[in-house]
Amino acid sequence: MNLNSNYLGLKLDHPLMAGASPLSADRDSVRRLEDAGAAAIVLPSLFEEQIENEENSSARYLDAHDNFTAEASSFAPSINRDVFRLGPEEYLEHLRWTKENVSVPVIGSLNGTSLGGWLEYASLMEQAGADAMELNLYEMACDPNQSGSNKESDALEILKAVKSKVKLPVALKLSPFYSSLPHFAGLLEAAGADGLVLFNRFYQADLDIENLEVTRILHLSDSSELLLRLRWLAVLSPTFKGSLAATGGVHHVHDVVKAVMCGAHAVQVVAALLREGPGYLATLRTCLAQWLEEHEYESLEQMCGSMNLSRCPNPEEYERTNYVHILQTWQV
Repeated sequence: MNLNSNYLGLKLDHPLMAGASPLSADRDSVRRLEDAGAAAIVLPSLFEEQIENEENSSARYLDAHDNFTAEASSFAPSINRDVFRLGPEEYLEHLRWTKENVSVPVIGSLNGTSLGGWLEYASLMEQAGADAMELNLYEMACDPNQSGSNKESDALEILKAVKSKVKLPVALKLSPFYSSLPHFAGLLEAAGADGLVLFNRFYQADLDIENLEVTRILHLSDSSELLLRLRWLAVLSPTFKGSLAATGGVHHVHDVVKAVMCGAHAVQVVAALLREGPGYLATLRTCLAQWLEEHEYESLEQMCGSMNLSRCPNPEEYERTNYVHILQTWQV
């Protein structure tokens, strides 16, 4: 069965990629991901905050005595350096090592929200051997003085800055919180985006009401989270000319099939690998080939986009009808 796919100009043997996770930050796990047949490996994000913390650490050390008062606030950075698994230099070294020791494409990831010196790391990742880059723009709009168009403009400026520094293909990893995602996708494409990754998971903190503290626990996804990705893959794939990847909620072969049917060229797997181990990728690949053969497909390409909204004469009316019908399915 021909499972070949093309993502960001990278020719993949199949669409199943190892998404950004602690597994791709560990050398032993990276080897196991390749052994399991990962089509590509996405490294965890290098964050704007950790780059800026690293750059400022020397200055904080040299200037420490200048602020040695009870009121000094510079001793409490907003994000402690210790929360990051790899520092900026360690990250680049890990990228070099991964590229030298695996035969599949390696995709670096930058995570930030503003223009700044951290964007220089895009070219450093390219020099370290990355085959492509994910630009992860995770941010929640909390300022009432910032409009949706302001946030879109910020993202476009960051994308243009990165594209001016590298020749690598760049995919934008987005959140679903844009008022008109198809329009924004068109703006990103015009600004040079080679692909979109749908979506960043929205991690929500909880409250400890006894101790009046915020609690932060990462809960792994399940297949129900895929539904939002399917909707927007189906909406975007008829018009977005670049590559599309699904991430979040991919746990079983049927999840992979659905994502590809809606237009995904690549499917990133994370939570299922953290639960089952890197070898689960091989199981998914075998099951995908079997499913396509059983349903008489000749190739993955034949299935890709077969259930996107280009098959629907009136997408907006279709969305409205789905909404109404689903509401009526509940039986008391």
